Amino acid sequence: MFGLADLLSLIISAFIILPVVIFLRELGYLIVSEVFGVKNPRLTIGTGPRLFKFGIFDIRKYYHLYSWFSFDSLKRKSNFAYVCVYAAPILTNLVVALTLNALLANGYLQEYATFWDRFIFYAFYYVLFDVVPMKTFNGMPNNGLIIYEMVRYGRRTDYNQDPFIPSTTEVEQQYEEEMEKIEELRDQQKEKTDSTVEEKEIEQQKEQEKEELKEQEEQEKREVKQQEKGE
Repeated sequence: MFGLADLLSLIISAFIILPVVIFLRELGYLIVSEVFGVKNPRLTIGTGPRLFKFGIFDIRKYYHLYSWFSFDSLKRKSNFAYVCVYAAPILTNLVVALTLNALLANGYLQEYATFWDRFIFYAFYYVLFDVVPMKTFNGMPNNGLIIYEMVRYGRRTDYNQDPFIPSTTEVEQQYEEEMEKIEELRDQQKEKTDSTVEEKEIEQQKEQEKEELKEQEEQEKREVKQQEKGE
């Protein structure tokens, strides 16, 4: 039966373990690409509007299971270099998982063994997801398929025009365009709201003038009646 302890485990997995495992995976791209002279690298953490940038790290507003690496190019280009870059996330998670597993097997980290067991599970999950050659749900090849094709054929054979790892310059341009669109929508919404508020104020003013006019007419009628009584 799914109980409170299971709910807590799910929350820890979703908001701590999985984001860290994904971050380590993307960090693997960065580490290996640095060896081959990467140009304009960036590691984006989270989604939505940017909170701040710190060096190569781009921190977004919404914390989620989402980190991704981008770069413009490599100084030392070769099939070997790209195979190494695409193999990097696999090796990173594999090394982390095997190291943690070895520590647990030798009696270390026993106080939080359940947490680390779960961490190792998700690390191996992403290793399996990356290493088995296949296409993902959007038709893009995973790292395993890219490595297989580059080793066997010397190139990617899926004829996909989009790069597997996006260009930082293009990503930044797309981000600025999206932020401009969001800002335009906000301005339009504000104008609409201001216009609505102004219309309501005008309606209220008209109603107030009607009430004042009505009250004035009633006052005049009362004065006329009083004069007629006085006569």
